[in-house]
Amino acid sequence: MKTKKVSLFIILMIIIGIVAGIYYYEENKESELVLYGNVDIRTVNLSFRVAGRLDTLQVDEGAPVQKGQLLGKLDDAPYRNALNKAYGERDSAIASLALMEAGYRTEEIAQAQSDVSLKQAAWQYAENFYKRQQDLANRKAISANELDSARNNRNQAAAALKAAQDKLNQYQNGYRKEDIDAAKGQVMQAKAAVAQAELNLQDTQLISPSQGTVLTRAVEPGTILSAGSPVFTVSLTNPVWVRAYISETHLSEAVPNREVYLYTDGRKDKPYHGTIGFVSPTAEFTPKSVETPELRTDLVYRLRVVVTDADDALRQGMPVTLKFASSH
Repeated sequence: MKTKKVSLFIILMIIIGIVAGIYYYEENKESELVLYGNVDIRTVNLSFRVAGRLDTLQVDEGAPVQKGQLLGKLDDAPYRNALNKAYGERDSAIASLALMEAGYRTEEIAQAQSDVSLKQAAWQYAENFYKRQQDLANRKAISANELDSARNNRNQAAAALKAAQDKLNQYQNGYRKEDIDAAKGQVMQAKAAVAQAELNLQDTQLISPSQGTVLTRAVEPGTILSAGSPVFTVSLTNPVWVRAYISETHLSEAVPNREVYLYTDGRKDKPYHGTIGFVSPTAEFTPKSVETPELRTDLVYRLRVVVTDADDALRQGMPVTLKFASSH
């Protein structure tokens, strides 16, 4: 009888243990948050900023590229010619400004002074001749026409003298401030044209902006391209992000910088590690591509998870299962 009681007690304890184990398992199961997402496909369309004939391409589809790597070149002959022209116009503008700032040459000033002396002598002769003609006219020794002719010659000589004196003043005072400022503006414009020409020449080379993989090669050498025409589509590989969605009931679990375990079909027992980097502030309907056991019309919030130990096996667009460690 006593043995039966002991057996019943043992069986009862076993049953209690099983029930407790099941309860504990269910509790832990409920506390483990599981999400589904994909490695985010981030691509960039690469093109030349200037137009021209495509000369060479250095990579093909599927090729890995590094940041700063040369991917292609345009025929740069037109841009080298434009740069040489810009150099010439800049140098000419600088020389013109230097000439204005230095003022007129001493030889020009001396020549203007000689011209003033010559015009002064001519005016003095005309003035004296006119006075003599006035005396003769007062004595009725000459006609009125002769007096008028002498007066006109005197006036023309005075005008010529005034013009020569003005020119001398101009040479002695140098160029006006407004003229020098205008020349400085021409130099600035010429230097800006050189900078733009240098940039245009530099833009005949297509450089990879980041590490990635070439997805498409849209054109071939010899093609005449307009500025902005797509040449390559590159998938960026660093950093690697995972896009996932979380329901409002679990939104409190999505804390920025929280660690997340990421599982792929090829690595079900060895997860990648990541941290939550972004949580959308607005709700949206679950995308059709997201596989969750909840209704697709449920509102969810988008997450961005940054993978901290990504490798080449983690490809763009790959489906990923995300698991959060228990918060209990």
